[in-house]
Amino acid sequence: MFRWAQQQLANVAGTQEPEYGPEAIQPVGKNEGDPAFSELTKADLKWKIIESTCVETQTFYLNADSGHVCFLQVIYSNVAGLRITTQFNCKIFYPNNEKPFLWSSDPLENYGFDEEQYSFYADGVSVELSEDGASYTIKSAVNENSMVDVKFIRAAPGFMGGTDGTSNFGTDPKAPWGSMRHAFWPRANVEGRIITMDGEIDFKGRGMFSMALQGMKPHHAAARWNFVNFQSPTYSAILMEFTTPPSYGSTLVRVSGIATDGKLLFAGTSSGDVKHTDTKQDSENDWPEPTAASYHWGGKTEDGRDASAHLEGSLGPRLDRIDVMAEVPGFVKAIVATAAGTKPYIYQFLPKMTLEIKLGDEVKKEEGMLFTEATFIS
Repeated sequence: MFRWAQQQLANVAGTQEPEYGPEAIQPVGKNEGDPAFSELTKADLKWKIIESTCVETQTFYLNADSGHVCFLQVIYSNVAGLRITTQFNCKIFYPNNEKPFLWSSDPLENYGFDEEQYSFYADGVSVELSEDGASYTIKSAVNENSMVDVKFIRAAPGFMGGTDGTSNFGTDPKAPWGSMRHAFWPRANVEGRIITMDGEIDFKGRGMFSMALQGMKPHHAAARWNFVNFQSPTYSAILMEFTTPPSYGSTLVRVSGIATDGKLLFAGTSSGDVKHTDTKQDSENDWPEPTAASYHWGGKTEDGRDASAHLEGSLGPRLDRIDVMAEVPGFVKAIVATAAGTKPYIYQFLPKMTLEIKLGDEVKKEEGMLFTEATFIS
């Protein structure tokens, strides 16, 4: 009972939590009988819209044939059931860094969802899931520097880790006090355009979609994150992992998968690895900014063959270093203001790398674009 009371105080005040230990988290895919992954159905793409503190997002990553890279994102934030805000973000990176990236972040008014909670609407923005659950249409006219009209068409099965994609936090698994959920379309075809003040960009190409629900305060759920989205002509490789704070035993939670057109080659929550093989100390915040990294995937194909994939190399010049506390609205800052040691930064990189993939005795290599993030929170 005392631990529960401590946790409730942390929920309200935003303070650091006591150390509950690794038994207070049930990582996705690690419960007895859980499958390595589950293929997504349309029902898995519903917005959850929970009533307690949460951040729920849909993020669309676009790799245009022209070399432009972009992500589009809808954010639904709920603080303790007291205040709800919604936001639409657009970030465009130009080929070979020929010009500074474009960043638009706009609060939304009069948000809502369709009756079944598949599609999101607000003044000037719509993110609609098709009737067959196989494509999204994203439109935004809230910022004249990033007018969006894009269609995102699933090109391989979507998946989530374990049974439902969810890690639960709490000392009683039957009554969790927090959660983290992720679901992915690892490979998609993209068509459409984004109109900026400098002209129109054709975003015909490939993409990846991520739907996430963080059902607790961000600094309570994770101390560090790694995210990988690799796209090449034949393969898509994605990996998401976070490490909990010491309050949950510094537990590593990972979901990853490899896809090709029409097929999910393998996915799961166990095998895999991220290593920052070279770093430099960021003089501004003392975080160890990665300068080179290796990423590894492992699993089994549908027909039972051992499978693996590997990326390794220099991350090149960083695209951006995001001071999260400078970007978020004031009310979100209040969530973490009293948490000692919380100084969240995101480092973004976009190098070319070569994926080596092994399916049984078959080995192939292919160059593609890697969009990766390293996030340090506490």
